[in-house]
Amino acid sequence: MSYLLTQMFLYMLCTFLLGLILGWLLWRYGQRSSAEYDALSAKYDALGKERDDLKTNLDACRTRSASEREALEAMRAEKLELQAKLDAAGAKRQAVPPAPAAAPVASSFTGTASKPEGLSAPRGGKADDLQQISGVGPKMERMLHGLGYYHFDQIANWTPAEVAWVDDNLEGFKGRATRDEWIPQARKLA
Repeated sequence: MSYLLTQMFLYMLCTFLLGLILGWLLWRYGQRSSAEYDALSAKYDALGKERDDLKTNLDACRTRSASEREALEAMRAEKLELQAKLDAAGAKRQAVPPAPAAAPVASSFTGTASKPEGLSAPRGGKADDLQQISGVGPKMERMLHGLGYYHFDQIANWTPAEVAWVDDNLEGFKGRATRDEWIPQARKLA
């Protein structure tokens, strides 16, 4: 039995020594070194400086935001003032009676109007740009094409009787050919 106690004592002694060695190793290498401590301290200081910079920037942004809000309010007040002036001017304009509509221009032609000869399609498949004539817009150009007039030389060769017919047959634009002097313009463009 003493042999058994001796063996157990040896095993317990080995276990105790092994525990001491492992404890010392964990204690020794588990502690932070001074280099790690210095690195953490520097990082903490950098974060503190960054926090201070962000706080300064936030204060500057708040100040700028307040000044921009004031400027915005001033602009809104100015807009309301200008809108009031504009409304007053509009009311004044409505109070003034409109000028009487101009009487339609009467053609100096007194004979019988005759329709100018038109074409069924533009020559060569391409029409002239009749909008180059003052007073001819896209709608008027479509109307002239519908009547068979696609080229400057057609308009340039109209007689006074034909101009009178065109003036009478332009729906919504009566008298336009005479008033805007299409023939002299078409002669220059032809």
